[in-house]
Amino acid sequence: MDAITAGRTPEQALDALALLLIEQGHCDHKTIERARRVAAESGQRLDSVMIQLGLVTERGLAEAYAALLGARIVTPDRYPEEKLFPERLTARFLRTARALPIAMEDDALVVAATDPLDPFIPAAISAATGRRVVVDIAVPIEIEAAFDRLYRDEDTEEAAAGEDNGAPLEEDAERLKDLASEAPVIRLVNQLISRAVETQASDIHIEPFEDRLRVRYRYDGVLQEAESPPVRLTPAITSRIKIMAKLDIAERRLPQDGRIKLAVRGQEVDFRVSTIPSLWGETVVMRVLDRTAVAFDYAKLGLPAGVIAKLTEALNLPNGIVLVTGPTGSGKTTTLYSGLLALNSVTRKVVTVEDPIEYQLRGINQIQVKPQIGLTFASLLRSILRQDPDVIMVGEIRDLETAQIAVQAALTGHLVLSTLHTNSAAASITRLRDMGLEDYLLTAVLRGVLAQRLVRRLCAACKREEEAAPEMVERFDLARRTNHRPVMLWHPVGCPQCRGTGYRGRLAIAEFLQPDATIEHLIFAHAEHSEIEKAAVAAGMETMFDSGMAAALEGVTTIEEVMRSIRAVEA
Repeated sequence: MDAITAGRTPEQALDALALLLIEQGHCDHKTIERARRVAAESGQRLDSVMIQLGLVTERGLAEAYAALLGARIVTPDRYPEEKLFPERLTARFLRTARALPIAMEDDALVVAATDPLDPFIPAAISAATGRRVVVDIAVPIEIEAAFDRLYRDEDTEEAAAGEDNGAPLEEDAERLKDLASEAPVIRLVNQLISRAVETQASDIHIEPFEDRLRVRYRYDGVLQEAESPPVRLTPAITSRIKIMAKLDIAERRLPQDGRIKLAVRGQEVDFRVSTIPSLWGETVVMRVLDRTAVAFDYAKLGLPAGVIAKLTEALNLPNGIVLVTGPTGSGKTTTLYSGLLALNSVTRKVVTVEDPIEYQLRGINQIQVKPQIGLTFASLLRSILRQDPDVIMVGEIRDLETAQIAVQAALTGHLVLSTLHTNSAAASITRLRDMGLEDYLLTAVLRGVLAQRLVRRLCAACKREEEAAPEMVERFDLARRTNHRPVMLWHPVGCPQCRGTGYRGRLAIAEFLQPDATIEHLIFAHAEHSEIEKAAVAAGMETMFDSGMAAALEGVTTIEEVMRSIRAVEA
């Protein structure tokens, strides 16, 4: 380490690194002191402890290394297209060292390394290659992507080295356990997970087929395919994930659900795991529940200001039912959690009944539904009422029994929040009526219905503005919706920041229905949801379609996204 750090002792180098982390704003003095105590107790290096505890990001540490050593941070475009010195440097050694030769510069071999303070790495590479070594700083996820691209074949051979060519892998649960515990398989699964967290994917889909194992990540509601792992590793990869989720790897005929809690890149992340048997193996879906990537704030969700005001007004009422509606994946739970956190206080008892619990909320009593032992929404809701809560959140109203108990809770002075799967706010009223809920109960307790969809935001770095085509202006009546002439619309382009999609992040478009005397009359008259919606619009409700058109004209999203989301045919 002395040669690398210009004469400093290891302790001095780490002290200097700690000061740089503070100066660059990556952490504070208290954080450093906490890490020092843990390092002293565990015998580990200070920088390693800070990464493991999530006290500093990997990129932040790389920037501090670069400043300390006067080295460059390796950008993705600097990684080579071909391996350097493959006959002298094995994939196993480089993976273990987390170092990769990237170029020859002035008779020196430039090596990207995630730990530039380890003197063994450049010394070993220099001895193996006979070249002088210069160390540059690698960001872990980027060097791992380069490893995946350059050493894919070696990883496959290493993983398959212990395979028994006799019995099929699926027939031996113990053998699956052994294979799932092999280093290459563990590394491969960890990389799939790390990439999802780093790139802010919401789901990982692992789907086996006859000739390949397809891996896809969901970004902003849209699936994108990633490089496929070797198909021969399908059973081992599936088994590894099932072991991590504490599922039965011998059971491959029935669906299973589990949960994984991991420290990924220094931050705690939960994963909800679902496996379902398919023709060529088990399909695995992992929902990424990263609290740091989710903002429980109405404005950050993109809800229109008018909708936020009406929703807040409804949630501040002492009793009644407030519903959030929309299809699966429309952000209903995130909106409800935002409302619950706003209501959460020392003076209120807040209880939720969920299936499943997605995020753990501090100070809120959350209960998981378990139908297999009789813990249903209805039975739990009935028991919760005996605990004198002020606010109850029911994950979903699925049947008449749950609806009736929710109404009973609202009538006896509780505020009840829940969700429904309907296409619009007005359709929620007819859905509850179709379940068998009496009209007079519905009008007595319903305080408001929020219907929402999620649309992708245009990437701010690359979006392009153009004059709207006359056909678009006419079809969507855009001239009425804006005073700007000519009418301008923004379009996606694609750049590295948005992975070439033209979109980055999502926002909610929504409508909020507040029952008034006219709507109550229509409910009693058994009116269709279209009539109820017309009455709500007449009373001032902005529809989801209008909300989406406003967002498109503001350049936040596109008309195509709005149409895809709400499946509207015409304005």
